[in-house]
Amino acid sequence: MRQIAAGALAAIAAVVLLALSGIAFGHAPGELLSTLISGSIGSSFALHGTIVKSIPLLLTGLSVAIAFRAGVWNIGAEGQFIVGGLACFLAARFGLISSLLASMIAGAAWALIASLLRFWRNAPEVLTTIILNFVGFHLLGYSVNGPLQEARAQYPQTDAVAISLSTSGEVVIALSICIASWFLLYRTKEGLRLRATGFNPFAARWAGVHVNAQIARAMAISGGMAGLAGGIELLGVTHRLFERFAAGYGYSGIAVALLGQLHPLATLLSAVFFGALTTGAGELQRASNISASVATFGQAVVILTLIGLSSRAKRGIP
Repeated sequence: MRQIAAGALAAIAAVVLLALSGIAFGHAPGELLSTLISGSIGSSFALHGTIVKSIPLLLTGLSVAIAFRAGVWNIGAEGQFIVGGLACFLAARFGLISSLLASMIAGAAWALIASLLRFWRNAPEVLTTIILNFVGFHLLGYSVNGPLQEARAQYPQTDAVAISLSTSGEVVIALSICIASWFLLYRTKEGLRLRATGFNPFAARWAGVHVNAQIARAMAISGGMAGLAGGIELLGVTHRLFERFAAGYGYSGIAVALLGQLHPLATLLSAVFFGALTTGAGELQRASNISASVATFGQAVVILTLIGLSSRAKRGIP
């Protein structure tokens, strides 16, 4: 109950501070809040935009939640998202299923690089996954400016893929992954072993759990989800790759997972909240000339609020 209250308080704090920030731009808080709500759920167009933004946030949020539950600090969902999109593009000629599978495999393989570095050189994932994000970003930049650049060679982007994924298809896939994640974590022995590894790897090892195998498995699942998010984004939204393809979804997934208290079903609600926040921020920019980066400000408020509440709880402050 305390965790649910903390998440709700963090979300409310983000919305309230965003509304109050309107004063600095010459807008009444109520006016800003009304624009934010109408721009995110006030019409069928706005609602569709919120759903489209929520899907990659849900998948990257689940990616982070699975890894963090296993005690693995995977900060590399951004890079895994990118390589998933690249693999999906390369496999698009073989059909929808093959391209989505390719995105998952590529994301999992990219995440496992960090696990191999941990087992081989004891390198922390929090460092290696961040470095791999930069590698993925530059790999994408090289690809869209070089071998994968569109035939006309006018812009740093690829040609459009020949297949597409409907929004309803995106929703079905994302919800299926969400439910499967919950089932894995809380209804299977493997999920129990994974969570035990995250709670206390030494106790888990003493109880007979192969800790390194659980870490590698969690990273593979985590990377596969982030890679799938990249594939879905390519086939369902952008239809082509370009340098800003990831759009920060991997990093935003950290805020989504933390607000959802690392629970898959709560992460779904958190993703919808951040999706609405992002879509509403776009409407604020159009209607009130306020930068859409206020959505990033909202994410920061959520994380700082959760950190503050967590610190109070550890000190025993009610």
